[in-house]
Amino acid sequence: MRDDPTELVQGTLEMLVLKTLTLMPMHGYGIATRIEQISDGAFRVNPGSLLPALSRMERAGHVKGDWKATENNRRGRYYTITEKGRKALKNETATWDRQTAAIYKILEA
Repeated sequence: MRDDPTELVQGTLEMLVLKTLTLMPMHGYGIATRIEQISDGAFRVNPGSLLPALSRMERAGHVKGDWKATENNRRGRYYTITEKGRKALKNETATWDRQTAAIYKILEA
């Protein structure tokens, strides 16, 4: 879609990570790759942002991390969304929907 990937809008990274983890448990690199794929390359997730976000989300109880073997037999931390994370995703998505609808109204005025 775009030749020049952009940083995510502030406050959306955790929501997109939670949504990505509803598909299946993933390690950090897999999460970043999937977000870039789903956005057709419009968004590139910076590892320097992703790893602290995953730590915050784990402390908040939104994800659970477990060490497992990766596809190439290395150890990686795989994250799974928790029930608390599913509720947070639902709330964040509703807030995002309200905000984008309001922005759209302003832009169309």
